[in-house]
Amino acid sequence: MKWPKQITPGYVAQMIRAEKNVGKALGIFNSAIGEYPNGFKHNEDTFGLMIGRLAAAGQFIEAESLLIKMTIEKVRCPEDIFVTMCRAYGKAHRPFEALRTFHRMKDFECKPTVKSYAVIFAILVRENHLKLAFKFYDHMKKVGIGLNIYTYNILLKALCQKPSTLDRAIKVFREMPEKGFVPDAFSYNIIIDGLCKNNRVAEAAELVKEMDGRSCAPDVVTYSTLIHGVSSLGNVDGALELLQHMLANNVSPNVVTYTSVMTALCNAGRSLEALEFLRQMKSKGEKPNMHSFTTLIHGFCMEGKIQDAQNIFDQMKLRGWKPDAPLYGKLIAGLCAESRSEDAASLLDEMALNDVVPNRATKHIHENMHNVVVQGLCKEGGRQNKAFQVYLNMVNSGICPSFETLNLMVDRFCKRGDVDKVDRILRDILANGFLPNSFTWAAIVRAFWKKGNVRETAFLLQDELTHQIL
Repeated sequence: MKWPKQITPGYVAQMIRAEKNVGKALGIFNSAIGEYPNGFKHNEDTFGLMIGRLAAAGQFIEAESLLIKMTIEKVRCPEDIFVTMCRAYGKAHRPFEALRTFHRMKDFECKPTVKSYAVIFAILVRENHLKLAFKFYDHMKKVGIGLNIYTYNILLKALCQKPSTLDRAIKVFREMPEKGFVPDAFSYNIIIDGLCKNNRVAEAAELVKEMDGRSCAPDVVTYSTLIHGVSSLGNVDGALELLQHMLANNVSPNVVTYTSVMTALCNAGRSLEALEFLRQMKSKGEKPNMHSFTTLIHGFCMEGKIQDAQNIFDQMKLRGWKPDAPLYGKLIAGLCAESRSEDAASLLDEMALNDVVPNRATKHIHENMHNVVVQGLCKEGGRQNKAFQVYLNMVNSGICPSFETLNLMVDRFCKRGDVDKVDRILRDILANGFLPNSFTWAAIVRAFWKKGNVRETAFLLQDELTHQIL
């Protein structure tokens, strides 16, 4: 790139910020020195900016190399650069790398303050390394790091993670004023959330009332948390009452609030009322999320309102959201329950097109879906060929048919006299380690016997089956 005759660190920093591509930004950083080998040196600002860009992009090796370069060029490395690195490692779910970076500060003659300690403490808590987090907290106190409201809130969050330490969190919360720290809205919300998650909703509600009488009034997070807690106990009317109280206090609900109310209504078999809240959410300019739609789909399926569920399902896809296997499974089960197995089979095809494939977590869901569809098609008149097609697709995808599915298919194709398909299914039965029962075997023999020219094959299959049994 072309540089002016004179450049300053401020100008280089401006150029780095303007470049959206981090690789090109690094090229600008390196080019500045190459153009002016005797006249330009990076300072802590340009180093810090580039290190931050690299760390945010997950290019930690490059960022670490710039840290080393700072020492070689004898550029002071301020605490903020290490804080930036630690936060980036935290966002990348690499807490031990963040801790390692924190401990390296002394190698750069940089003394950590409460700011660095708080960042590491928060990362360890967020990543659920609670034992290490408490050990780190004890170290903070030992080296004389003064606590502030932020570190107190991190401590509260850590203590609220487990039911066994929740009461200790409440004790710390109550002792905060004695230590010179008045709990803020974040402090209250952390305790309220911990109480709700442990079904101590009545205590959480008392804290919300307490907030009303203090300078930190309940906010949307407070109400949403309590509404979710009340809803989880099945108290729909209580959730609706809290929503009205929230509106009366001029606190606008967000998508989490609305979805919590919708979940409560759907669980209570009141999905049509939940649908009204979806419309209300849209009219208020609040964008529903995927959970809002899946909540309604589950609710309508539980009530047997499959067409309503399909309508919401289609709306969700129009928004560009990709349904997952459990959601497809819910809708497919509902369609099959209404003897609409062919529509359910179409959803299986859609899943394949959208690359919704089995994995370790969803394998059983895919097995259930395919078995339900094949059995449904077999039971619905005139759809046996479609059932066999779905069956072949599932086997080719590595999805195991159930013994019930295989037996049902044998029965249907035996009645049709389609011995070629019976032969294929029988071999799959044996390959899967199943043994047909006497009724299934009798149906097989009858099917082959009716075909006079394949009696010999029937006896051969009987010998094979006898061999498998023995």
